[in-house]
Amino acid sequence: MSQTRLEANIDKFIFCRSKLVLWVFGILTLVMLGFASQIKVDASFEKNIPLEHEYMKTYIKHQEHFGGANRILVVLEDKSGDIFNKEYFDALAEATALVSTINSVSEPLMSSLFTPNTRFVEAVEDGMVGGPVIPESYDGSEKELQLVRSNILKAGLVGRMVANNFASSMVSSQLLSIDPTTKQKTDLVGVADRLEEIREEIEAKYPQIDVHIIGFAKMIGDVSNGAKQVVAFFGLALVITAILVYLYSHSVSLTILPLICSITAVIWQLGLLTIFGFGIDPMSILVPFLVFAIGVSHGVQMINAVGKNVASGANSREAAFGACCRLFVPGMIALLSDTIGFLTLLFIKIDIIKELAITASLGVAVIILTNLILLPVLLSYAKFPDNFAAKVEESNKKQAVLWRFFSGFAERRTATKTVLAALVVVTVGFFFAKNMKVGDLHEGAPALRQDSVYNMDTKFVTDNFSIGTDLISIIAETKPEACTEFSIMNAIDKFQWHLENLDGVQSAISLTTVSKILNAGFYEGALQWRILPQEQATLAQSIRYLETSSGLFNNDCSVMPVLVFTKDHKAETIEQVVAAVKDYNAKVKHEDIEFKLATGPVGVMAATNEAVSAAQIPMLIWVYLAVILLCLISFRSIRSTICIVVPLAIVSVMAQGLMTILDIGLTVATLPVVALGVGIGVDYGIYIFSRMIVFIRAGESISEAFLKTLHLTGNAVFFTGLTLAIGVSTWLMSALQFQADMGILLTFMFLFNMLGAVILLPALAAFLYRR
Repeated sequence: MSQTRLEANIDKFIFCRSKLVLWVFGILTLVMLGFASQIKVDASFEKNIPLEHEYMKTYIKHQEHFGGANRILVVLEDKSGDIFNKEYFDALAEATALVSTINSVSEPLMSSLFTPNTRFVEAVEDGMVGGPVIPESYDGSEKELQLVRSNILKAGLVGRMVANNFASSMVSSQLLSIDPTTKQKTDLVGVADRLEEIREEIEAKYPQIDVHIIGFAKMIGDVSNGAKQVVAFFGLALVITAILVYLYSHSVSLTILPLICSITAVIWQLGLLTIFGFGIDPMSILVPFLVFAIGVSHGVQMINAVGKNVASGANSREAAFGACCRLFVPGMIALLSDTIGFLTLLFIKIDIIKELAITASLGVAVIILTNLILLPVLLSYAKFPDNFAAKVEESNKKQAVLWRFFSGFAERRTATKTVLAALVVVTVGFFFAKNMKVGDLHEGAPALRQDSVYNMDTKFVTDNFSIGTDLISIIAETKPEACTEFSIMNAIDKFQWHLENLDGVQSAISLTTVSKILNAGFYEGALQWRILPQEQATLAQSIRYLETSSGLFNNDCSVMPVLVFTKDHKAETIEQVVAAVKDYNAKVKHEDIEFKLATGPVGVMAATNEAVSAAQIPMLIWVYLAVILLCLISFRSIRSTICIVVPLAIVSVMAQGLMTILDIGLTVATLPVVALGVGIGVDYGIYIFSRMIVFIRAGESISEAFLKTLHLTGNAVFFTGLTLAIGVSTWLMSALQFQADMGILLTFMFLFNMLGAVILLPALAAFLYRR
């Protein structure tokens, strides 16, 4: 479409029908506001895992028998350092009962000292006997408490259900994916709130008790509570942005209108999410905030152009019309680049990232309407003070020295030094980037601060128990009744021994562990008999008192998990265990057994890390292909495309190097940042080159073309970069670690993409274009 035809259509369909445009936007915004008010927090465990991954297929296959990774641990600590007192056991019984009342808790998979599936077995003169650890005769007396202590030792619960120092014990439960009462997805935030109520109730009633709670649902609840700060950050960013825009534009109208349009875009985004049946996940609640910042950044380009037109003598309508005609195509290209960049996240087979892609894409797509149609129309009705032109002229004079300095980067001599410096920077960045880790690099929940209540609770459990939430289960799939065959049980035992000797493993449990303990019981507990019996009848006898509720075998004993408790869930720990399992499978063959990865929380993390690692390169390829294609279509020039894309690529490498330096792992939370940074960062280059190429093709030298471009749009580009960076930098104050990490990375990418557009882009143009 020619420029003349474009101008005619903009005049005909937008400005000549401006009142109709305003009415349509007004009515639709009220409708969207109604839908936006109905949006709900939508968090689920399954959204955070790559369900199509090989490990997760094993996880889903055996979830019904052995539970999933959505586990909750409620630990009661006696401040006196000894749990064997009546008040403590009253509190534990009450906590057990309260946890069991949560709708989504699977009662058959729940365990504590008070649940009937917590049993002991011992050898007596007449053979083996057993029973519940808390006997029916329990009355809280000292005698009964000592009996309970004895039963705990017989059942081997120390380090697993009871702390190694006998100062605490736990209530363990599994959450179902579907709430059996409502038949809807389990409300994880609701579960977390109920767990917090249980904590408060127990601690208020029993002052000598401290309650520690960990598990995915509780972590999501804490993230959701922390995410509520986004409203405060939104308000803070709104105030800061308004002040900066006013100082930049010298006009109340030019300050308020882009903010109104950006808020409108957020309302439409949330309304559309509700219409399409989506909620807002706590892990992606930052996206509307980001959409607001993007809307403001593009709005600044429009008010910059309008302000210059008004200062040149145009009235409001003429200024808005001219700005809209000039920025419609580059603005459309930039926003389409953003949208397509976000949509590339759909290739990552993790639902929460797919939802983030949809949420962000909808928001940016709406900005196309609010910034390229609504904003120019609103600006056509704006009123400007009499001294507005004088203020603009004064501002231009002050900026002239700065633009002359930056235009020097488009001169061949300075450009050579700039390109060489860029090569050095990208080399150093690549050196660090190649060491970037995939997965969590710190203990506790990476989404939360290290000193958060949740992570302190996690540390308590890790320090006092031999188990925790850092569990990976390797599933031994074999033939029915395999637990009575010595060769199979011995193979599982050797496999377990191999894993127990890894540096990152804290302990391991399997059916063979219990079988050896019970076998020794027949011989008065003599350690030399803590072995697997080779005779089938004796081996069968050693496990006959165990039930499937122990989680160590299924109904026909054809599946036996090996439960491996790791010291933490850091990336290197998970890689070590997974590599050891794969190496063992490759070297040791048994025709009747297949050791399959993996279930448990760490198994889920292993699958997620592998999915993130596999998606990283394809995602970057798709993002850059989309940007390259749009640049080629827009500018019809390979040289122009190189000038825009190369600075983006260098900043991407630098960002990955920064992640290594700051110990930020590539996770579900940080992976989308790369696409977001590239998608938004390309806007600077597009706005600059769309003006610069006109002057180049008119015969101007590269430095003069760049200087004139800076006079027209340079201040808007600088201001946009600073506004975006300041907006996301407020996230550094968040109680959520992943939000702070995203804030650091996005601030870095916004600033350096802006600098790349005004420093490296003209330097590359100086080499690629002669005139």
